[in-house]
Amino acid sequence: MKQIYKDLVPEISLNVQALTAAADGDSIIDLQGYEGALILVAAGTITDGTLYTFELKEGDESNLSDAAAVADADLVGSEPDFAASEDDSVQAFGYIGSKRYIRVDLKTVTGSPSTGGVFGAIVVKGLPRHQPAVS
Repeated sequence: MKQIYKDLVPEISLNVQALTAAADGDSIIDLQGYEGALILVAAGTITDGTLYTFELKEGDESNLSDAAAVADADLVGSEPDFAASEDDSVQAFGYIGSKRYIRVDLKTVTGSPSTGGVFGAIVVKGLPRHQPAVS
């Protein structure tokens, strides 16, 4: 019997919070021991603002001082955009790049929101080099 539970480790990269402007994620995720990740970005209530665009950053430094946007070739799917009408939804994409550290950022907000939208992001580390995966 296959047990996916022992192959995946979730970590929060962007705490659930109301956002009105571009912002770096709250936590840097260390992918040491993993070959990829599934990234889930969830929207709660979006009260104003036209479009919220998210971006995955990667780097080799633990503080991501060398952070760069992930190349499209290292993504499975695409980084999400949320329109004001996409309350209570989730968008997912994958990372298969070679960098050790990643972080989910809110790249841009279109419009001039005063209360913004509620968002959060979880990185699910997967494809462990050794099993069971360790959190």
